[in-house]
Amino acid sequence: MNRLIIASFTVALALANSGSAFAHANLASAVPGAGATVQTAPTEVSITFTEEVVPKFSSIQVLDAKGARVDQGAAQAPADNAKLLSIGLKALTPGVYKVNWRATAADDSHKTKGTFIFTYKP
Repeated sequence: MNRLIIASFTVALALANSGSAFAHANLASAVPGAGATVQTAPTEVSITFTEEVVPKFSSIQVLDAKGARVDQGAAQAPADNAKLLSIGLKALTPGVYKVNWRATAADDSHKTKGTFIFTYKP
């Protein structure tokens, strides 16, 4: 009987926690894509998240191989798509670029972060 109670409790706890895991704003896609090599220098980096984000508490930074920022400041979100953040870029030279992102989910304020790279090789 105790095993049944413990098993039921464990399943209930797992189900309760699974809903909150889906509320995190994770990277769904990016342009340029994670790990991509592009032949034309991008003028911005755009990230689509799995959930709506709060732009004021979310960010994107783009760094060159020396660690210098090559983005143009604060990330922006269009009024009609709260899952999308983008940031303008300065003129890029060929090389590898690192994108650091942080997102705060609009639903529950959970914070997530990640990193990916892309290569500009004309």
